[in-house]
Amino acid sequence: MNWNVYLSGEIHTDWRDRIAQGVEEAGLPVTLTSAVTDHETSDDCGDRILGPESDPFWKDHKAARINAIRIRTLIERADIVVVRFGEKYRQWNAAFDAGYAAALGKSLITLHDEGLTHALKEVNAAALASCRTPEQVVAILRYTIEGSC
Repeated sequence: MNWNVYLSGEIHTDWRDRIAQGVEEAGLPVTLTSAVTDHETSDDCGDRILGPESDPFWKDHKAARINAIRIRTLIERADIVVVRFGEKYRQWNAAFDAGYAAALGKSLITLHDEGLTHALKEVNAAALASCRTPEQVVAILRYTIEGSC
């Protein structure tokens, strides 16, 4: 079986690369997917595809809806959803993705630093595991797939 793992959340650190490297090194049958992680491309996709908006609200609205086509589809297809919350920015979209995944009954793993534990207590309560490092996520994937620690 090939496992589909959706990686949601902050885009300013290398956590996705570290998970990808760990999955590859462990030889796990995993396909990793995510939203478009290039900030400018994600923000401007509506204007680039459907034409420019003069009002920032409508520019963001259009981009969010186009991005949602990808995000919803990939979360719905995922076996496991990993949501990373970082310190630098508020990730409202990550919280939304976690809630959407939980509502769909997806296996949810959160990933965040110790300092965010209290702020994310409700999100962590919906998760099946809460990790501090990408390497812990890989270890959970290995255990889930192979049954070994």
